Amino acid sequence: MSKSISKPNKTFVRHIIKHYLKYDKENPFIFISAMLAFLGIAAGVMVLMIAMGIMNGTQQEFTKKLFVMNYPLTILPIEENSVNDDLVKTLKEKFPHFKFSPYYTTQVITKNEGSVQGSLLYGVDFDKESKINSIFEKARGDLKSKFRIILGDALSFDMNAPKGEKVTLYFSEQTAIGFGTMPLQKRFIIDGVFDSGLKAYDKAIMYTSLEAFEKLLDRKDGFYDGLHIYTEDPMSEIKEIKSLLPETVIVEGWWEQNGNFFAAMEMEKKALFLVLLLIILVASLNIISSLLMTVMSRRSEIALMRTLGATKPEIKSIFFRLGLIIGSAGIVAGTLLGGFGIWLLTTFDIISMPADVYGTSKLPVDLTMSDFGLIILGTSIIIVLSALYPAKKASQTDPLTVLRNE
Repeated sequence: MSKSISKPNKTFVRHIIKHYLKYDKENPFIFISAMLAFLGIAAGVMVLMIAMGIMNGTQQEFTKKLFVMNYPLTILPIEENSVNDDLVKTLKEKFPHFKFSPYYTTQVITKNEGSVQGSLLYGVDFDKESKINSIFEKARGDLKSKFRIILGDALSFDMNAPKGEKVTLYFSEQTAIGFGTMPLQKRFIIDGVFDSGLKAYDKAIMYTSLEAFEKLLDRKDGFYDGLHIYTEDPMSEIKEIKSLLPETVIVEGWWEQNGNFFAAMEMEKKALFLVLLLIILVASLNIISSLLMTVMSRRSEIALMRTLGATKPEIKSIFFRLGLIIGSAGIVAGTLLGGFGIWLLTTFDIISMPADVYGTSKLPVDLTMSDFGLIILGTSIIIVLSALYPAKKASQTDPLTVLRNE
C-alpha cells in the first residue's frame, strides 16, 4: 500500500502539465515568458548550428587548398646533399604506394614590361610533379624547352604575361660581366598558368624544370633541396617514415607547416561555440523565471493538490517536466530552423565572398555530427539545470502556510 502511494501518478502529472501549458488569461506574462524562453533556445540552437557549420566548412575549404599546395609530406635536408636519389630509391622500396617529386628551390625576381615581383621558383620533374599536384597537372603545357615555367594566374595578371609569353627571372647568384658582376638573369617562356584558389600562392610560386636549375645554378644531378611526397594517410604514416630516415634529414607534414593557422582556427571555433552558447544560457533564464512565476501564481493549486494526496515527487516532476518540454520544443524548433538555414546557404548563393581571400566565392557550410552533438548536449544540460531549481521550489511549498494565508 505504501509503495503505491509513494509512486508518482503519471496520468495525474501529465494532466496537470497540459493544464499549465495552456494560455492563462489571468497571468498572460507567464505564457509570454515561456514563449520567449522557447524562442530564445530555438534561436540559440539555430545560430549555433549555422555558425559551427560555417566555421567547419571554412576550415575544410582552407585544408583542401593548403593540402594541394603544401603537399602531404615534405623531406628537407639538414646537411648538404642529404636528399638524393639514393634516399628516394630507399623510400620507394619501403613505401611502394608513395608518389615522389624531388625539387630544387630558390628565390627570384620576376620582371616583365616594367612590373617586378618577388617569387619562389621550384625546379621539378614535370611528369613526377603532375602525379602529386593536380593543379600543376592541369596547368602544364607541352613545351619541350628546359627554360619553361608555370606560374599562378595572379602573377601572370600582374606581369601581363599570359601563356606563351616570356618573362625575365633574376637570381641571387652573380655572373661576371667585364670587370664586375651582376645578378644572373634568364628569359623563360610561360608553359602554363595555374589557379590554386589562394591568391597568396598564385602570386608567389612558379615551377620550372630540374634541368634549368642544373644548367643555370650548377646544381648537381641527383642531389635536391627537398622531396615532396604524396600519400593518402600522411598523419599516420609520418611516424613510420621518421623511423627510417637518416639523421641528416627531417620530414614535415602539411599540417605542421600550417600549424599556427589551424590552431588559431580551432581556437576561434571553440570561442565562438562558448559565446553563442550564452544565447541559450540567457534563454534558460526565461525558463527559470517562467516556472517560478507559475509556481508563485499556482501556490494555492499546489497546496490543494498536496492536501488531496499529491506527493512532493509528483509536484517536482510536474514543474521539472514543464521546463523540459519548453526547452525540448526549443531544441527541436532550433534544429529544424538551423537545418533549413544550412540548406539555404548551401543551395543558393545568398552570401558571396572574395575568392582571392577565402579560396572560394560561395560560403562553405558543413556541420559535422560531432559539432551538432555538442550543440544538443550543451543545450540539454543548460535546460535540465534550469528546470531543477523551480521544480524543487514547487515541491517545497507548504500547504498549511499557503491555505492559512489564502
